[in-house]
Amino acid sequence: MTADRVAVTGTPGTGKSTATALLEDEYDVIHLNDLIKENDELWTDRDADRDTLVADLDAVRERLGDWSGVLDSHLAHRFDVDRVVVLRCRPEEIERRLEARGESAATAQENAESEALDVILSEAVDEHGIENVYEIDTTDRDPEAVADAVRAAIEGDREPSAGTVDFIDYI
Repeated sequence: MTADRVAVTGTPGTGKSTATALLEDEYDVIHLNDLIKENDELWTDRDADRDTLVADLDAVRERLGDWSGVLDSHLAHRFDVDRVVVLRCRPEEIERRLEARGESAATAQENAESEALDVILSEAVDEHGIENVYEIDTTDRDPEAVADAVRAAIEGDREPSAGTVDFIDYI
């Protein structure tokens, strides 16, 4: 059974935006980070150390209204959804990807450590229950294969799988 509202979340660098862009012909995809950047009323502060915006989640909820489709962001699991797809990636690869797109070494390392500690996965399970969380390791998958796995979770052709990816050896 297809879910009406699906969060595709994960640590920055796991491939969320790349994979969800490949699903735009099939589903309404909301790239939440772009929406926040484009609307001053959706963020409250700029974190100068991280060069990021601090989202106002209540304002974002109000802006989204009665939405359906796929919500893409490292914040997506913070919203009311039917299923959560958590993209995962080896921390070393996250560091490489983030540095390649211009992030500082400190930011890349912070995100790699967050990935190794399952921060977003833990938040998603805590918020939505283990029975609604689907974990996908993107490390060695091309974007089309990741999109196929996300599609399977959306369509109910895949079983929930939280807790199947482990990167604690990074720490």
